[in-house]
Amino acid sequence: MAFDGITISCMARELMDKLAGGRISKIAQPEADELLLTIKTKEGNFRLLLSASASLPLVYLTESNKPSPLTAPNFCMLLRKHINGGRILSVTQPSLERILRFEIEHLNEMGDICRKYLIVEIMGKHSNIIFCTNTDQIIDSIKHVSAQMSSVREVLPGRDYFIPDTQEKANPLLITEDAFVSLVGSKAAKLSKAIYTSLTGLSPIVAEEICAEASLDSDRSANSYTSEEITHLYRCFSRYLEPLRLAQYEPVIYYEGKAPVEFSCLPLTLYQHYRKESFSSVSEVLERYYAEKNTLTRIRQKSTDLRRIVQTALERNVKKYDLQAKQLKDTEKREKYRIYGELINTYGYHVEAGSKSFEALNYYTGETIIIPLDPQIPVQENAKKYFEKYGKLKRTCEAVTKLLEETGAEIEHLRSIQTALDIALLEEDLVQIKEELMESGYIKKRAPGNKRPKITSKPFHYLSSDGYHMYVGKNNLQNDELTFQFAKGNDWWFHAKGAPGSHVIVQTNGDELPDRTFEEAARLAAYYSANRSSAKVEIDYVEKKQVKKPNKAKPGFVVYYTNYSMMIDSDISNIQQISG
Repeated sequence: MAFDGITISCMARELMDKLAGGRISKIAQPEADELLLTIKTKEGNFRLLLSASASLPLVYLTESNKPSPLTAPNFCMLLRKHINGGRILSVTQPSLERILRFEIEHLNEMGDICRKYLIVEIMGKHSNIIFCTNTDQIIDSIKHVSAQMSSVREVLPGRDYFIPDTQEKANPLLITEDAFVSLVGSKAAKLSKAIYTSLTGLSPIVAEEICAEASLDSDRSANSYTSEEITHLYRCFSRYLEPLRLAQYEPVIYYEGKAPVEFSCLPLTLYQHYRKESFSSVSEVLERYYAEKNTLTRIRQKSTDLRRIVQTALERNVKKYDLQAKQLKDTEKREKYRIYGELINTYGYHVEAGSKSFEALNYYTGETIIIPLDPQIPVQENAKKYFEKYGKLKRTCEAVTKLLEETGAEIEHLRSIQTALDIALLEEDLVQIKEELMESGYIKKRAPGNKRPKITSKPFHYLSSDGYHMYVGKNNLQNDELTFQFAKGNDWWFHAKGAPGSHVIVQTNGDELPDRTFEEAARLAAYYSANRSSAKVEIDYVEKKQVKKPNKAKPGFVVYYTNYSMMIDSDISNIQQISG
């Protein structure tokens, strides 16, 4: 979810509850567009992060500290001069705007009590932190905006501060039924867009949620609905925002497996099928959500080169496979030529020289067929010619069949590496994948003098509800190590059927595993496979001693000839992870 007006409303309440009455003891500016304030309260010290980053503007309480530059920037020095030691009187949000307004009481140079405002605007690339007098005159801002940069509003020292009303949006908490029906119902845009472009502080996902609450198609244009339907929409909209009016927030993050999908401060039925984790504060939600998102984004960026190499190789092999499959199909007529040759040898003595064809009984099928002949050569030479065609196609079939198997194995191997890249969470996980690509010849091998990097990546380690240890390979090399070096004969081995994925090993310690442990191990195999997004995944499982590795097989490739199977979902949210 965007850092919308609803999230900021929840944040304003949280900051008011925790910081009101607190004194600002430290002001730092660790980044050009970011402040870190330390506030002393009766309950203890709090760190408040205020970021006006164009890519990710945020406001939240954090326990983390950040190093500051040796020389404080001018804006930081100005704030220290005016409000260091100042007391926070209130934290408010005008209307449902994406704005937080900190009212701060402090002593001026004469010892008189004064009030100032620190205003944080969370507006994407237009985000800013603005310091104003009690009459809303701008003292300074973390970003200066001149008339050349914006025709809407200048943000410069000495100018009056105001909130630009460029989109003429209404306040969702004050709008009447008639005004809502008139404003939203008259727009030609799709219904969800008509909602969030008509009302302040609502994100697209909240607009979609309101449409879902009203059971109205969000993609249909708003002005195509009747006034009765828009009235019904208004009542659902008012009911949805009622907790906001009562300050009853529910900060949560929705997860798909381990990946954070969305966060919210009000319920989202659109995500009811995802795992939901609740938090005591919106600050915890924001810090956790963006930290986990940044981790996934960073590892995705770090693996870009490896993904490109794998994708290029995969596309090349798929094209090769298609070409080889076509060549193999062309050899299917070889048996016809063999039969032609046999029938000519059997019946050809009665055919007149110079004939272009003759009819013969195919004693394999009992059907009469017409065999084409070359009239320029003797009849028996035609038989020899057909046998030569048959022999050539047979040899081609044998060669292409072997090549097709090799190419198919290569495609399966590359897809398994793609899955390993999707599973990787840390930079050290990529090191082992890179080694595998080097061993397979997709990346140039290092020079003889260059040492092989130390492998620190370890398999995922989980504990079943019944206390059994379960291990999940992150890539093909780990899969081989887990299955053939770590696991014992009576341990159980799990893998998604017919799909790239991790080997999962459950240590039995000689026990007979409970059904619940089998199911949890199967869920791990489903989640760490290419089929994780499916509602149900078929999992093969067998004792490790039944799993074999063919000679010269690709990393991670195994065979087994007897196994059990089960269909299961890929929800691992309730399985305890120990490390990795």
